[in-house]
Amino acid sequence: MPGQNEGADAHHPGVRHEESPRHRHLASPLLEPSVGPTVGSAVGTAVGPLGGSGAGPASGTTTALGTCGTLAEPELLFCPTCAAPLTGDAPRDRALTDGTREGLGADRLLAALRASESRFRAAFCDAVIGMALIDAEDRIIEVNPAFANLIGRSVGELVRTHLHRIIDPEGMPDRLFSELVRGERERFRVEKQLKHREGHTVWSKVTVSLIRDGAGDPLYTLALVEDITEQRRLGDRLEYQALHDPLTRLPNRAYFFDRLDAACLTPVDRPATADTPDERRVGVCYLDLDGFAAINEALGHHIGDQLLIAVATRLRRGFDRRDTHLVARMGGDEFAVLVTDSLGSEQLTELAARILEALERPFDVAGHRLVITASVGVVERSVHETTPTDLVKDADATLYWSKADGRARWTLYDPDRGAHQLTRQLLATSLRPALERGEFTIEYQPLVGLADGTVHGAEALVRWRHPRYGTLSPDRFIPLAEETGAIVPLGTWVLEESCRQARQWLAEFPETETFVSVNLAARQIWDSDIVADVARALERTGLPARLLQLEITESALLGPGGRPLQALQALADMGVRIAIDDFGTGYSNLAYLSRLPVHVLKLDGTFIEGFREPAPTDRPGRPELGSRRSDADEQIVGAMVQLAHTLGLTVTAEGIESAAQAERLRLTGCDTAQGWYFARPGEAELVAAILREGRPSLDGR
Repeated sequence: MPGQNEGADAHHPGVRHEESPRHRHLASPLLEPSVGPTVGSAVGTAVGPLGGSGAGPASGTTTALGTCGTLAEPELLFCPTCAAPLTGDAPRDRALTDGTREGLGADRLLAALRASESRFRAAFCDAVIGMALIDAEDRIIEVNPAFANLIGRSVGELVRTHLHRIIDPEGMPDRLFSELVRGERERFRVEKQLKHREGHTVWSKVTVSLIRDGAGDPLYTLALVEDITEQRRLGDRLEYQALHDPLTRLPNRAYFFDRLDAACLTPVDRPATADTPDERRVGVCYLDLDGFAAINEALGHHIGDQLLIAVATRLRRGFDRRDTHLVARMGGDEFAVLVTDSLGSEQLTELAARILEALERPFDVAGHRLVITASVGVVERSVHETTPTDLVKDADATLYWSKADGRARWTLYDPDRGAHQLTRQLLATSLRPALERGEFTIEYQPLVGLADGTVHGAEALVRWRHPRYGTLSPDRFIPLAEETGAIVPLGTWVLEESCRQARQWLAEFPETETFVSVNLAARQIWDSDIVADVARALERTGLPARLLQLEITESALLGPGGRPLQALQALADMGVRIAIDDFGTGYSNLAYLSRLPVHVLKLDGTFIEGFREPAPTDRPGRPELGSRRSDADEQIVGAMVQLAHTLGLTVTAEGIESAAQAERLRLTGCDTAQGWYFARPGEAELVAAILREGRPSLDGR
């Protein structure tokens, strides 16, 4: 039916084109032959660049028609949209003369081409995206108002303007553009900066497409330009927020690592080798404010935040050089200064000293005058000897060394100390698994009576049979066990094993009643029910309470809160012996000593060192400095022994290495002693062998 094929299918290939009202309109007498050249001129402008004829205004009607199709047969016309044949009603076509049909077909095609150009012009001029048609010499042929407005110019100004006067040529993808001009690529997309008339930059997304002529050869390029300035600004803001601390406006940890990664990269054009190592160096000053938590607690977090801002401002003004130095906030009250062109450790330590000096000046914050200090860890090394992760890890470790050494100072990284810290960490993390694997064992050192030379008891000394480091003495892992809390299960195990061994001695040598002395850590009292633990161990092993002695340090015994005293009083009431270990090095509150539930004082080994010298009566003449110290130690030990005996306590001396020491201690009234002179620590069988013989073989033999 006529008129039913309009729309999407009207010009579809294979559809027979009827003479619809639209076609009758295109064939109206309004298209007089006299307007042929004018129409041809208009069509040439549109079709020449886009359709590939390139005939220009002089092409006339014939060229315009030849662009869309060939009119060799009057009966056969082509649709300018889809190139489908335009055939009318056959009976009526036969009724027309040849000339009439030819004139009618030409008028239809000219009208269709004019309509096509109108649609193109409307789309080109009204588009919100900038469009520009460019010739082979990179000059603008046509441009739409959107493009002109984008850069603050008029359409007339831009025609015949070289493209590089508008688009910055630097950074253009030369390879892609060359491939496009040669016809090897159809299009490419790039983000570029456009030069606005007022001088500012307009960021745009430019899509460059190739337009070919009728033979398929490259003719023009079409540039579609979209303004993305706001998107770029938003992206820049988001990037800034992602890489900067919102409180202090300093670069954050992520930005710091980006710069550090870049500083540690090996240049591509100069790769490091064994013969020519990379000589670049990098350094970090990692700092933490001392006592900042106390300021937050006392004055409030809002004052703490203002203090952090003031610290950041002072650091930025004094030490931030964009090319070589970077000041960043790493989190909390921790900051870092990165030096990407370090000249050596001296430069970094001088920088750390200046940082400390700068932060020591008082801060005026919200009406408060605050004085703070900082601890700084310093790491400096060659780029090829480190990684960013190792550098920051070592800097962080060095920072805490500085705090442990007294704060308000800088500390330079020491590889030996770092290796020691690493070993400590490895031991700390493997303490509990080692206990489960049965890697711990107990050695016993006899406690010998100085008056009769017989064994009264033995001190239990735990050892760690480490599969990697060998046998470790208590001083290597007991402090770690106390820090991590592993001392509680470890101490419980030592207590039960020691009680079980003492019960075996009692069974084999009932007349001696040899007691066992077990060290008790302060954390065992605080983190567990030590009274219940001891009662359970005695019940399980069957050891009488009088044969168990618990040693606790003086500082732990006299701690605050009263809990240690309550626990020790309960243990003493059970019949357990209590000994104060390392007496004379802690509080030494003699007035308090009379009220403590203790039975034994164990003198610290430092008081015994002076007894290595001969007795004063064996040194005729004027005493020297060493002898005066020996005399003083002897007087101190004698006084403590007398005090202990007055309070009804016994005294044990540690670290006896010679017969002279043993004899001089016996003369002071000391009750028992232990040391290598009597026996080295060993297996339980060592104590059993001594008990069989009745007395130890002296000098540890």
